[in-house]
Amino acid sequence: MDSMDNLVPIGVCLDSSEKKLNVRKAGGLELDAFDPQLFRKSAEIALSKLEKYLTDSSIRGLALSDPSALLHLAKDLMTEEHQEIASLDEEKLGAIIDLYIKTGIQVHSPGYMGRQFSGVIPLAGVIDLISSIVNQPSSFYESAQLPNVAERIMADELNRFIGWERERFAMVTTSGGTLANFTALLAARNDKLPRIWSEGISALEGKFRPAIAVGDAHYGVCRAAGILGIGEEQIVRLPVNRKKQICIEKVESTLDAAKERGLEVFCMVASVGTTSVGAFDPIDELGEIAAQRNIWLHVDGAHGGSLLVSDKLRHKLKGIEKADSFVWDAHKMMFVPPACTLLFYKNKEKSRGAFHQEASYVFEKEPDIYTQFDSGKKNFECTKRPLIMNLWVLWALYGKALFANKIEYLCQLTEQAYQILKDEPDFETLHQPEANILCFRYLPSNLPEKMFSYFQVAIRKRIREEGKFFISKVDIDGIGSLRVVFMNHQIDATHFRMLLSEIRKTGQELISENQAING
Repeated sequence: MDSMDNLVPIGVCLDSSEKKLNVRKAGGLELDAFDPQLFRKSAEIALSKLEKYLTDSSIRGLALSDPSALLHLAKDLMTEEHQEIASLDEEKLGAIIDLYIKTGIQVHSPGYMGRQFSGVIPLAGVIDLISSIVNQPSSFYESAQLPNVAERIMADELNRFIGWERERFAMVTTSGGTLANFTALLAARNDKLPRIWSEGISALEGKFRPAIAVGDAHYGVCRAAGILGIGEEQIVRLPVNRKKQICIEKVESTLDAAKERGLEVFCMVASVGTTSVGAFDPIDELGEIAAQRNIWLHVDGAHGGSLLVSDKLRHKLKGIEKADSFVWDAHKMMFVPPACTLLFYKNKEKSRGAFHQEASYVFEKEPDIYTQFDSGKKNFECTKRPLIMNLWVLWALYGKALFANKIEYLCQLTEQAYQILKDEPDFETLHQPEANILCFRYLPSNLPEKMFSYFQVAIRKRIREEGKFFISKVDIDGIGSLRVVFMNHQIDATHFRMLLSEIRKTGQELISENQAING
């Protein structure tokens, strides 16, 4: 192999004086937009505003703008120069950044309790900026050397919590959990039904109908089933219990009933941290059933997979080593910019089964020490951001405890919020939280039962419009409910009590307005 000295770029001085590179003036097209000093000036404007944004600890949710008004504001900030290249207008740049920050969900504020993405660890944002500037698409080692090495390092680091054989498993990054779930289901289909890739669904005509079995799965799983040609009617719905987990006692009978209908379940999808209530399916028992029936077990851990890094919470994913594939969103509870999803396979040979293409312009026919790091053949994406860099740098510099401590705090806070709700007679708790998602309803005594569902949605909408808090909503058993997701470590029980007061105030205002309208 080449000496490590070759990794030092030509012309870089590594002495303590940190001399600047002597860049020779060359020909070509001169464009001020690429000028390094102009970049520095632009970055300083952005950093100054971001520092102010991160320092602001006020309680705020979402300043929801009228789309047409925002459209006009944005257009007013565009240059009117179209014949020549406009010079950078620093004032307009500052205004664009201000507008961008102002109109977004305030993820770093204690008023933000609404979604499953987090205010990122600031250093991850810095690394994301570097990734944008150096522009190293990471599906192939030759175009992104360090990101591909970092991906291998993080695969080994995180597999310590999964427990697969080090030489047999594989991990690939994808742009989001939905794409990762699709890729895993495609690998499962091609493994269990190999003729479909080349011949299509018609290869099974007259034999059986392929199906997947799911519990309270994310809508993206059902969307993937449609894309794969399985169809909505061939999704086997596994019964869930009161905790919204797959009811293990009814799984085998449900699979048997599906078989009697001519359905061949080739993949079973479990969730660890369902989107609606954050429920954790019993993957240990599901793994046993899947192995006995030769069914691929896929675990969607987009939200709850991060609990693996906590020694206190890892037990919630007991049996994860029995999964054939596993999805883990680092942009949720590992607090990095989206999208950064990790797709794990127990068997690395099967990780290559999702896609079967040849393309001489990117794929090498003769493998070597470099191509073993390529992920292009295992991934739907050809051009892919170096997603892993944001996570690896944080892990390399801060270690596991940064993530574990924050995750444990958020789960503890959610349990504390649950106990607060139980002591409030005008609120109804709908489940005991398993992680950091909590669903409940505000049911004052002066509210007719027929209004229960509409009332929760109306409260959430009004609170969102007023901009102090941002929460979400979900239907549970067909009835609207309020939903909080604790992703911000700056929130404490006091902020949650403030939210409850805001819900009460808003709810009573809505009731009064309704009474006034109806006389």
